[in-house]
Amino acid sequence: MKLMFGPPLFHLLLCCATQTLGVRIESAPAFNSEGVIQTELEKTVTLLCQPEGGHETEEELMWLRNDAAISLKEGNTKGSSKVCVTPVLSEDNGATFTCRLRENATVSASITLDVTFPPQLSGSEEVTVEEEEVLVLLCDIHANPQVSSVSWMLNGSTVDLLEGGFTITNDGSTSQLSTGRVDRSLHQGTYQCTANSAMYGEYTKVFSVTATERTIKFPMMPIIAGVVVVFLTALLAVASRWRKIAQCCK
Repeated sequence: MKLMFGPPLFHLLLCCATQTLGVRIESAPAFNSEGVIQTELEKTVTLLCQPEGGHETEEELMWLRNDAAISLKEGNTKGSSKVCVTPVLSEDNGATFTCRLRENATVSASITLDVTFPPQLSGSEEVTVEEEEVLVLLCDIHANPQVSSVSWMLNGSTVDLLEGGFTITNDGSTSQLSTGRVDRSLHQGTYQCTANSAMYGEYTKVFSVTATERTIKFPMMPIIAGVVVVFLTALLAVASRWRKIAQCCK
C-alpha cells in the first residue's frame, strides 16, 4: 500500500508547494538589489505582482501601501495584479508597496519607493509686523536628498545674528529665522532664504518685511465684562427701587 500511494501523494504535495511557494513583483522602472525603486516627482511607477515560477493560482492577491490596503478593480486580483503610482508625489518617498495572498500573509513581496525632489522654495511673500512684536520667517527646505546648506540674507548681506538678535533653527524640513522684538531700523527690509541641493542646485524665497508703529491694544474682554457688570447692577437697582415704589402705593 505504501509503495502504491506514496509517489502520487508526494507528487501532489510537491505541486501544492510549488503553486504557493511565493509571489514576486516586477516593476517599471526596475528596483535594485535592495528592493528600492528610484524615481522622481510626476513620474509613473508600475508594479506587477504574480506567483513565482510562472504558475497560475486561483488564490486572491492584494496590495498594501505601507499598512493600508489598496482598493483594486474587479479582475485585478486573480492570477496576477497590477497597480500604478501616478503621478509620483513627495509623500510617496519611503512608501512600501506589498503584494501578498489575501488568505496567507506570509506569502508576500515588497518594494519601497525612493522619490528624489528639490525643496519647494520659490516666489516672494509680503510680511507686515508691528514694532516690538515677534518676527518669524519660515522656509520649506524639505527635499530628497536633503539640502546641503541653507543661508539667510537681509538687504543683500548675510543676516547678522548678534546685531539683529536673530535666531536660526533647522530641523531638516523647515529653516526658521526669528527675532523676539522687532526694531524698524534693524529688521525692516528684504530677506532671502536660499537652500542648496547637490542634485538640483539653488532654490530661493524672498520675504519683504514691513515694520509698522505699535498700536495700543485695548483689553476688549475685560472691558466687555465690566460693561455687563455695570448694566446688570443698574438693572437690579432699578428693579429694587420699583418694588419699593410699588409697596408704597398699595
